[in-house]
Amino acid sequence: MATRIGLGLIGCLIIAASPLGGAAADTHNVGGGLGWTIPPLGDIAYKNWAARENFEVGDNLVFTWNNTHNVAKVSKEEFDNCTSSNGPIQTTSPANFTIDSNGSSYFICTVNNHCRLGQKLEVTVDSSASALATTALSVFLLAMAISFLSFM
Repeated sequence: MATRIGLGLIGCLIIAASPLGGAAADTHNVGGGLGWTIPPLGDIAYKNWAARENFEVGDNLVFTWNNTHNVAKVSKEEFDNCTSSNGPIQTTSPANFTIDSNGSSYFICTVNNHCRLGQKLEVTVDSSASALATTALSVFLLAMAISFLSFM
């Protein structure tokens, strides 16, 4: 009886630790309290904000602003040069974007020189770090279940 309970517990823990395709997406309000604006100290504000966030594929980015701004999703080269060949993607606030791939995504404001003043954001999804964390959690939970069974 104890063995069946223990095996059932191990199975539940493994399933609970497995990555699920339907996991809920997070919403990231770009810039936190700053919002989407020309940052007072240049692009360091958005670099620091992004460094504190954990982005995953499927997460939502919400750009919220007042006054005259927009947001365009651009290439790395366009991000570095503060240019946009496709023009603004969204001109009304709030603007929502879903992260749809691993790696980096780049966003800028194309109004006047806003990008050069620091209104630009790089978002990076590191799938290997996410997979490593999930694997570590699975191993930990499995070890806990085995330890639990050894006392039964």
